[in-house]
Amino acid sequence: MPPPRLPLMLSIPHPMRPSTPALLALTFATLAPAAENHLIYLGTYTGGESKGIYRIHLDATTGELSTPEFAAEARNPSFLDLHPTRPILYAIDESDSGGGVTAFNLDRSTGALTRLNAESTGAGGVAHLAVDRDARFALVASYGRGYTAAFPLSPDGKLQPRSSLIQHEGPLGPRTDRQEKPHAHSVTFSPDNRFAYVADLGLDRVLAFSLDPGAGTLARHPAGDASVPPGAGPRHSKFSHDGKHFYVFNELDATLSAFRHDPATGALSPVQTLSTLPADSDSPKSGAEIRVHPNDRFVYASNRGHDSLTVFARNSDTGELTFVQNIPSGGAIPRNFNLSPDGAWLVCAHQDSNSLSVFRVDPTTGRLTATPNRATIPRPVCVVFVP
Repeated sequence: MPPPRLPLMLSIPHPMRPSTPALLALTFATLAPAAENHLIYLGTYTGGESKGIYRIHLDATTGELSTPEFAAEARNPSFLDLHPTRPILYAIDESDSGGGVTAFNLDRSTGALTRLNAESTGAGGVAHLAVDRDARFALVASYGRGYTAAFPLSPDGKLQPRSSLIQHEGPLGPRTDRQEKPHAHSVTFSPDNRFAYVADLGLDRVLAFSLDPGAGTLARHPAGDASVPPGAGPRHSKFSHDGKHFYVFNELDATLSAFRHDPATGALSPVQTLSTLPADSDSPKSGAEIRVHPNDRFVYASNRGHDSLTVFARNSDTGELTFVQNIPSGGAIPRNFNLSPDGAWLVCAHQDSNSLSVFRVDPTTGRLTATPNRATIPRPVCVVFVP
């Protein structure tokens, strides 16, 4: 399969610049010819067969997957993110003795990764990474240690030494088996790039932070904090592309909480919380990943234990979600999944069955259709499409 044809990124003046997902979709749709395939990077857990980061191609017409290829050696690169304008991939080190981020140069013609540099938090393993749309920060969340840390980015995309580390504090949730201390689980930037929101499973809260691009630091912004139902355990979150609403997937009770977003203050107001599992399900509850379709009309979630994907339709005015579909994910423990930039395909990574599965996406209804397309990857836990 030939390498992907990838466009150069647009540079749009800040006041009019859309959020990163919208920018990527716009770029892909307006500049690129019909793509023959999508380039995907896969983060994994190492220590067994996996050596680090892998790459694979998805045929944009048929949904077929190419043979996976080893891309770069890394220790527990369990979450990945891309620089918004430069060909750079960032990967975390989730090991207890690590707790840092590595930057890799990305060769768009071959998919090869070359190590650029790395920085450590100096405070133990991290579980999630997000790069802001202006490429000023890489923020990480530490599940095991319960903190959020910031790494400023230089103009060439290199990581600079850690500038901030904020330990999470507050009342704990009622689940003493899982909420015995703060557990920072993910970082999500607001569409206007003014705030960062960190889901903390242990506190049953989303903590808000303000960004100081000049100093390269972050600070708490309590006015933007939000709570989920007791014992829900917030894990991952996403903004709608129009910036009106914020969606939090709660791991411990497999529910999805919707909030209205006030861009002026960063405040989040609750709208709705609903289950991602069928009413008659007796499977263990363990929510994993959440994604918003590029057309902003649908929200997707993966359920571990139940090993399924759930689809909701989104009301763009109220932010409320309506159940559309629940479908088997095609493997064991769907830890992570992602939608192709054109919104036509969903690729799901299964940590325990060492596999990827592919679904066709109906852009009108949001419904998923399973395909026979599969690939074998050792312990895949993150799926990133390169636009």
